[in-house]
Amino acid sequence: MSETPASMSAAEIAQAVSSRKITAVAATGAALARIAVHDKVLNAFTDVTADRARAKARAIDAEIAAGKSVGPLAGVPFAVKNLFDVEGLSTRAGSKINRDLPASPRDATLIERMEAAGAVLVGALNMGEYAYDFTGENAHDGPSRNPHDPARMAGGSSGGSGSAVGGALVPIALGSDTNGSIRVPSSFCGIFGLKPTYGRLSRARSFPFVASLDHLGPFARSVKDLALAYDVMQGPDTDDPACVARPVEPTMPLLTEGISGLRIAIAGGYFQQNLLPEAVEAVARVAKALGATQIVELPEAARARAAAFIITTTEGAALHLDRLRKRPNDFDPAVRDRLFSGAMVPAVHVDRAQKFRRWYRARVLELFQSVDVILAPATPCTAPKIGQANFTLDGVELPVRPNIGIHTQPISFIGLPVAAVPVPLEPMPIGVQIIAAPWREDIALRVAYALEQMGVANAPAPRGI
Repeated sequence: MSETPASMSAAEIAQAVSSRKITAVAATGAALARIAVHDKVLNAFTDVTADRARAKARAIDAEIAAGKSVGPLAGVPFAVKNLFDVEGLSTRAGSKINRDLPASPRDATLIERMEAAGAVLVGALNMGEYAYDFTGENAHDGPSRNPHDPARMAGGSSGGSGSAVGGALVPIALGSDTNGSIRVPSSFCGIFGLKPTYGRLSRARSFPFVASLDHLGPFARSVKDLALAYDVMQGPDTDDPACVARPVEPTMPLLTEGISGLRIAIAGGYFQQNLLPEAVEAVARVAKALGATQIVELPEAARARAAAFIITTTEGAALHLDRLRKRPNDFDPAVRDRLFSGAMVPAVHVDRAQKFRRWYRARVLELFQSVDVILAPATPCTAPKIGQANFTLDGVELPVRPNIGIHTQPISFIGLPVAAVPVPLEPMPIGVQIIAAPWREDIALRVAYALEQMGVANAPAPRGI
């Protein structure tokens, strides 16, 4: 084969390992070697589980040699945001405080499902502290860096996940998305990401942020790889009360069905405001390729974002109240101060936010009676510089950190499935959200795959490492 295993997609690695063209040990070794070289620049990993990975790879090769099937991700290296429990590691969730926790006795459910499908865990990834971040800048571990320009943000809070996949260190990574933490790094790092429907994938044995908003999902450099990972992680889990008892609904067989007959619209109003020219261009390219001209308006989207802020900060503060009392100086000050603010929000405001949330969800679901997909920007701009405090949107100077997720928060707020697709503009890529109705990840991925096949959406090779 002309490619080295580290340059191959997950689907290619799995096929090559299963057919014994390469070994799982070789695929794992190539990923570990690339991490050793390039993570010095990217700072995507906080832990590399090399011994565990090599042992798993040897076991896979032995099973294949014995004529056994090892699953659709045979020998595929992957990594996870460090809020996933990994057996033998403390689940740090990007924090200083959690490093004092005992080592996890068991992997998170999604890691178990990935490894049951033959994948090989190679490490845990950098993230914003306690997932309260859009930048990928961690006060304790340093910033994850953008694989196309290391002076720029990888996005957050799943910054290490975006950086590792965008930099081709691993073909698949797992992250979390509460207000945009899969879609923002996907946009900045030029890769595909999937935020599934709320309750679709188990969150068992992952460190929470906002239980009523938290989602887990995959990143990849192709839609097929994204669908492969998503499919093997599906299924109900009694260890996560939000992971409902829906049947597994494979998406891989549906990718090639095309988009004929799908009713595709563009989010208007709020979603066409507060954008820099690159975000406008990305949505326009995607809409043109899909033949989308209909404009729909998500009612009260700005109010939805405000309500999402209230729910996020109050639920987050409640989770961390004991830590805030006992160890306030061990927080990132920016995270600590937002959590302190959340602890002081009057209950009446939280009640109003929750009531509005129910109203808003009902109104948005009405839109899906006449459309199948809604297009929206993933971020208002390409990746800002690391440490950049402000940017100008629609003539107004705004702080970077809270406003990167201005177009993702109104979608997370009601748990809709979204595929983020990368549009490879110059000099930096930027993402577009493909939003579908609840439980219709298959439609979002079909549209993403069509865009990839058209060449409108694809993951550019890393240019910064």
